Amino acid sequence: MLNYKHLYYFREVAKAGSIARASDRLHITPQTISMQLGMLEGDLGTQLFHRRGRNLELSEAGQVALDYADEIFALGAEMRELLQHYPEGKAQLFRVGVSDLVPKSIAYKILEPAMTLAKPIHIICTEGKLPDLLGELAVHRMELVLADSPMPATMNVKGFSHALGASSISFFSSKEVKQELIGEFPQCLHQAPLLMPNEGAAIRTQLMRWFYDQNIEPRIVGEFDDSALMKAFGLAGRGVFTAPTVLAEALKSEGIELIGSPRDMWENFYAISVERRITHPAVRAITEQAQDWLQAIAPLKHKKSRAIDIEP
Repeated sequence: MLNYKHLYYFREVAKAGSIARASDRLHITPQTISMQLGMLEGDLGTQLFHRRGRNLELSEAGQVALDYADEIFALGAEMRELLQHYPEGKAQLFRVGVSDLVPKSIAYKILEPAMTLAKPIHIICTEGKLPDLLGELAVHRMELVLADSPMPATMNVKGFSHALGASSISFFSSKEVKQELIGEFPQCLHQAPLLMPNEGAAIRTQLMRWFYDQNIEPRIVGEFDDSALMKAFGLAGRGVFTAPTVLAEALKSEGIELIGSPRDMWENFYAISVERRITHPAVRAITEQAQDWLQAIAPLKHKKSRAIDIEP
């Protein structure tokens, strides 16, 4: 059985870069740490460090061991925190990451079912870049990540992408900007001031291809990682912007007008979890109801999405 004290000393030495520095941090003699490292290497049957002068450098096996050690101790700290704050009858903690490219109104609509469960939950939402959120998911600091694309195949993260559905994409602007556009849609977008999702957004490639096919060259005046910030610039009259068509009514109530909707341009939404078969009650409620909602909006498109697998 793995000795976690030995693993802890190994991790501290790897972080410090030498046994001497780790000894100072831990207030343990270098001889004790060296002996513990030797026992760990003996148990694992591999060398974890190479000596480089006075410093130690991780071997390839050592780097793998450090990755696992980081995850093990992160999980241990998380378990301690959860159990200390988990008395009977208290709301269950539910941690979810939301990609900054997912519109906030859609994120709320997708997450809303979790707030109506019979057993109350305490939801913690974190917004950020998808790779950062997936890193948190990988070490079980989150139960779910909402994104506009499935988990990249290039990421070395264990997770499963569950397709929720899709919404068509439309162009919107303030009334003042719309009045300055010349001609009918879509040619009215030629040389129009455009607010664009930044590179990395799944919809950006579709937009650029569509502009090319329509022989339209908009005047890009801003690029944004955050959909809410892009909408704020649109509300201020700084240009035309795109948003899921399902938000048209909500945007209209804010004084934003619909310009037009291209054919065959869709934004997809995904729930990414560490479960292949969904058992977590909040995740299950979210995925089931989100599919029903988005299928009602785009049933034909959603037929192409991979169905999720829910534990009965």
